[in-house]
Parts: sequence; C-alpha cells; structure tokens
Amino acid sequence: MGHREDLLEGAKRCLLEKGFVRTTARDIVKESGTNLASIGYHYGSKDALLAEAYISIVEGISDDFDAGVRAVDDTEPGSLERFHAVWSNIVGTMGKPGSPWHLSMEITVLGDKLPGVRDHLAKAQREAARGIIPMLMGGREEDVPEGDVDTLGKFYLTLMNGLIAQWTFDPETATSADELTEGLRRVIAGVAGTAGPAPKSS
Repeated sequence: MGHREDLLEGAKRCLLEKGFVRTTARDIVKESGTNLASIGYHYGSKDALLAEAYISIVEGISDDFDAGVRAVDDTEPGSLERFHAVWSNIVGTMGKPGSPWHLSMEITVLGDKLPGVRDHLAKAQREAARGIIPMLMGGREEDVPEGDVDTLGKFYLTLMNGLIAQWTFDPETATSADELTEGLRRVIAGVAGTAGPAPKSS
C-alpha cells in the first residue's frame, strides 16, 4: 500500500479505538507508519482524513448487512418480510461488541464545529439514503430517482439514525427488527383503516 492507503487504514484503527475527537494527527502517523506531511498532502487535513476513514468503516458495515440481505432474496421487495430481513441485518451490526456505529453519534454532535467535514459527510449521507432503497425495494442503486432519495431514502435514513442513537445510549431497550416491523405494520393498518377522500386544496 502507498501512504494514502496506509493513512486511511491507520485512521480507521484510531477512530475505532479513540473516536473522532481524541484522535490526533500524531496518533494516525504512529498507527500508519507515515509522517505528518503525508496527511496534508493526501487528504488536506486530519479531519478530512478522519471523515474518509469513517465513511470507509460504514461502507464495511454496509457490506456485512448487504450480504445478509442477499441471503434472503426470496422475500418480496417492498414487503414487510423484506423490511424485517433488512433491518434484522442492520440491527445485527449494531448489537455486535465494539460496534463502530457510535462514531455516527459523535460526529453528529460535533456539528458546526467541523463545517468542512460536515459538508463531506452530508454528501455521504445522501448516498447512503440512495443505497438503502434497493435493499428494501429492489432495483439498482444507479436507477434510484432523486425524488425517491429525498422521500423514501430519507425516511429509511431517519429510522437508521434513530436506531443508532438507541443502540448507542441504551442497547438493553433499543428497538429490535421485530418491534420496528410491527410498528410499521400498525401504521399501515391504521392508514388503511382511516383512508378517505383526499383533502381539497384551498
């Protein structure tokens, strides 16, 4: 590997061990066997490198539950069975010892303190909203319309962020895939039971 890849791998290990705030540039250099100048040359700043490292970690988790979803491809896209299968895999990654999802909460809390990183991660979050749709609804990620990203994708991402918060702060009472699926089933039943004529526009 070159210095760029070494830095990324070193930053990932530092993030998982120390988190975003407590990781220093010297920590990354020590872990990666590179030098301080390499961080600026390849990534521009320590924070930008850590943002890339975080995205890479999340992509690795995505591969885990992606494989789980492929194993239950006999479920109908868009069905409650598919919904349950996908969220079972996602929740499974959150419940593992040393789950890296807590990094998401730390980075969210940092907010305006890291505007450059926030913009970088906001773009990645949008792509995550796009990527989760085919898992649940079928089809290909590259075919997902922007309108679906802004509605369905953001809906699923809101569920994801809520789960991350719950599993970070109180794993003992965090929502399970069974509970999430039953909640959705009740919402669907409630909407179907109260469906009436569309309201007239004023």
